[in-house]
Amino acid sequence: MRQGLRQLMRYPAAVVGLAIIGILIVAAIWTVIAVPYSEAIRLWRGGGGIWEEYPRTAWPRWINLLPWENRPTTIVVCSTEAGAKTVRPLAEGISEVEIVLPFDFTYDGFPQEVTIFFAAEYDERPPHVEVTWVTPDGREIRVGEITAVGAHRMSLDAHLTRRLGGKPAHIGLFADPAAEDLSIKGEYALRLEGWLFEEDADLDARLVVYGQVHGLAGTDHLRRDLMVGLSWGIPVALAFGVLAAVGAQISTFILAAIGVWYGKWVDGAFRWLTQVNIILPMVPILIMVGMFFSRSIWVILGVVILLSIFSSSYFVLRAMFLQIKESPYIEAARAYGAGSWRIIFRYLCPKIIPVLLPQFVMIIPTFVFLEASLAVLGLGDPLLPTLGKIIYDARANAAIYRGWEYWIVQPALILLVMGLGFAMVGYTLDRVFNPRLRQI
Repeated sequence: MRQGLRQLMRYPAAVVGLAIIGILIVAAIWTVIAVPYSEAIRLWRGGGGIWEEYPRTAWPRWINLLPWENRPTTIVVCSTEAGAKTVRPLAEGISEVEIVLPFDFTYDGFPQEVTIFFAAEYDERPPHVEVTWVTPDGREIRVGEITAVGAHRMSLDAHLTRRLGGKPAHIGLFADPAAEDLSIKGEYALRLEGWLFEEDADLDARLVVYGQVHGLAGTDHLRRDLMVGLSWGIPVALAFGVLAAVGAQISTFILAAIGVWYGKWVDGAFRWLTQVNIILPMVPILIMVGMFFSRSIWVILGVVILLSIFSSSYFVLRAMFLQIKESPYIEAARAYGAGSWRIIFRYLCPKIIPVLLPQFVMIIPTFVFLEASLAVLGLGDPLLPTLGKIIYDARANAAIYRGWEYWIVQPALILLVMGLGFAMVGYTLDRVFNPRLRQI
């Protein structure tokens, strides 16, 4: 084994494959430490308005590194900043409040949405404000008078849309009157002038101008940051693939050795189970388990291991063990009184491990792709963010046809790189440990 591993490092493909696997393992460990499981579930489910400041289906921010791209990013302006809010008391507990939220817009194109979030403190009468939009060229556009409670989504305001000539707010408020397909760059401002009707009443506002790009991986249709899903998709895929490979390959390996050593009815029963299991369709069985029992990834993992124990590789391993069983050192072990289990685990199994190792490495991406395929079919874990679940959501929302290619390409690329890394290492191990493939 040591000599084989030293020879492995002589192959560039193995070095590249090990580098890919190492990077994936480091990314998986970092993800689990930086974003614990409970936090990842909370972030992915998006409760409590976690994603309310994130745009929908936004491209990754690195797209702006291209010289011809300058897409808007999300802009957030709060009244808690210094000088943004002034309150002037009037008679009988009534106060006048003025909030000015300025920001710079230096991008090509238009944002996705424009929304005002209010944080009002009152007992019975909520604050009332008049909203005015100020453009860089000095124009003042009246948005309207509203009750300052909750959120006011200006892009969905039908009255404002009619006032802007039929254009939604995120376009009409930024459009150049001389060229309506272009936006005006410069300093904008949102001015709120209103009244507080109670002595202890207060009002704060937050303006969110949703951009077209966000974060390192973009967002999906639910405003979720895809970086959370992609990051946690790597350890989930690796864990599923490695655990399934360990459970299936090692179980088959040990059962083949036991069947060959004891022979007779034990070997016959194992061969019969293998023949029956080979004709069972794994994917339809997994689909039925997911539809009628549970979609938990750990339940699916257990079923995959059970269906993979008596696989076709049992006969390959059995043929190898039959040859080793007749070796002289096995007869010597019998002669000095070694027990059956000692012979199986001390003399039979170690002889086949170099042959098992390449198969073990190459079968890991098979199980990774199996889990992703089930998720793409809609049978993914309802809680865990996985690479296959991201692809399923992208396909369900027609991402390719709507110009959101990043949504489906990123998880697919991670899966392909993961499979490539294990395949490069596995085929090189096969070349090293298989005498018929070994280079002289």
